[in-house]
Amino acid sequence: MIDIVLLAGRIALIALLYLFLLFAIKTGVGLVRGSRSSRGQGLGVTITSGPQTLVGQSLPLSSALVIGRAHGNDIVISDEMVSSTHARITPLPDGAILEDLNSTNGTLLNGMRVHTPQNLVIGDQITIGMLTLSVDRS
Repeated sequence: MIDIVLLAGRIALIALLYLFLLFAIKTGVGLVRGSRSSRGQGLGVTITSGPQTLVGQSLPLSSALVIGRAHGNDIVISDEMVSSTHARITPLPDGAILEDLNSTNGTLLNGMRVHTPQNLVIGDQITIGMLTLSVDRS
């Protein structure tokens, strides 16, 4: 009799474990799908001038994009006018924001120096040292 109770307990424990895993996977998939569809409304940036190895590359704004001279940045620019972590472009549900990260030589948005976070729209031109990025749809 005790063997039957232990067997039933093991089966119930395994069933609960499978239910937990099912809900955990379902929640994780939902989180991933939600982050793709809403952030940045499909905005991206295209490198229009700068180092020949980077010109023409398009990057979707699916997560924050850090630009600078340090090797850990998303866009690395070997230019003495660029700080190690120079600027950040952050996607939002309704667009994106450009921030200068206290760089020495500044970040330009449409020819004007950025002092506070600025909203980005399609067609904006971002200049960092010798690099120019254009905001577009990804």
